[in-house]
Amino acid sequence: MAGLAVSTALTAPAASASTATYPAQTVVVKDGSGSWLGGTLTFYGRSVGFDGNMRAVGCRRAWLSAYDAAGGSLGPRSSSTHCDAIVEVPTTLPADVVGGAAYVWVCLDDATAVHTACERRYAH
Repeated sequence: MAGLAVSTALTAPAASASTATYPAQTVVVKDGSGSWLGGTLTFYGRSVGFDGNMRAVGCRRAWLSAYDAAGGSLGPRSSSTHCDAIVEVPTTLPADVVGGAAYVWVCLDDATAVHTACERRYAH
């Protein structure tokens, strides 16, 4: 009589759920008036989130823009102008290109939309 072949099925352990980690960094931009814009930039696949606050001494607004790897603007965003106030400044910048945003400019503007201070932050 022929022997019976016994096979044992190997099973892989169940995959655990994981949360994607996106690059995030703190940014603070200050100008000489005592105004500042500070918060966290989070680089997602096709957008960049900014969650922060702005202190306006005199009148200021927040201005942010994401750029692709070739230096092309992907669409700026700005807050309303605020005078002598501290306000929340949450925004999402479009970055709908392959690879997402390469970098973001974060600026404080005066009431006439002239940059008073800026910082550039890279995704990686």
